[in-house]
Amino acid sequence: MRTDHTDPATPAQDIEAPKVFMRTIKSFIRRAGRTTAGQAKAFDVLGPQFLVPYQTSLLDLQAPFAKPGATPEEADAEAAKPIVLEIGFGMGEATAHIATVLPDTHFLCCEVHEPGVGALLKRIGEREIANIRICAHDAVEVIDNMLPLASLDGVHIFFPDPWHKTRHNKRRLIQAGLVAKLAARLKVGGYLHCATDWQPYAEQILEVLSAEPTLRNRALISHPQMLGYAPKPLYRPLTKFENRGIRLGHGVWDVVFERV
Repeated sequence: MRTDHTDPATPAQDIEAPKVFMRTIKSFIRRAGRTTAGQAKAFDVLGPQFLVPYQTSLLDLQAPFAKPGATPEEADAEAAKPIVLEIGFGMGEATAHIATVLPDTHFLCCEVHEPGVGALLKRIGEREIANIRICAHDAVEVIDNMLPLASLDGVHIFFPDPWHKTRHNKRRLIQAGLVAKLAARLKVGGYLHCATDWQPYAEQILEVLSAEPTLRNRALISHPQMLGYAPKPLYRPLTKFENRGIRLGHGVWDVVFERV
């Protein structure tokens, strides 16, 4: 996925902070990449329905998923579906798979890489996926400005850029400030699921999530023998990247915490 987002100043809706202009540390690089003709067509044809414009005010998270012409009963049923935020979906292969496996869950997905957004839109059209909406913007700004507190049923962060060099570790997405923001936007019982193939990052993720007082580690209860790591949930597919790593003997670590 490797395309995640800014490291965090505390959002205005949580605490009113002094107006000091500071340089933010980006946890992603806007990669160069060519948008294909098929991806460009998907932007034109499907963008109006499936893209959610970035805004600086809170979003009614069910509104983008509302179905025109639905009966009141259908609208209520749609509004009752859980909402999961995904941060950094890359080219959207895993995202499309998960949305197909979990058709009664709504997915709001953030990605800054334009070819990746186009690729997921193309998959949505080809597979007739109805439960994905995309915000092509920095996820931290989306969290800060658009997501109400206690509004999410889950958060997925799969294979964020590990920033291997020690001097670059500060750019990693999973830091205490962001985790606190995400925890505040999870409903009680909602979950935060991270996955990485870089063991030092897995250890940092486990440490940071364990330090957040409003989260608890599901695996400590269900799989205590795994030392805090979780078995791969059935909904998360093995990507081509992950399969290659497994063949080379690389590990993959899933970490799943829930809001208390």
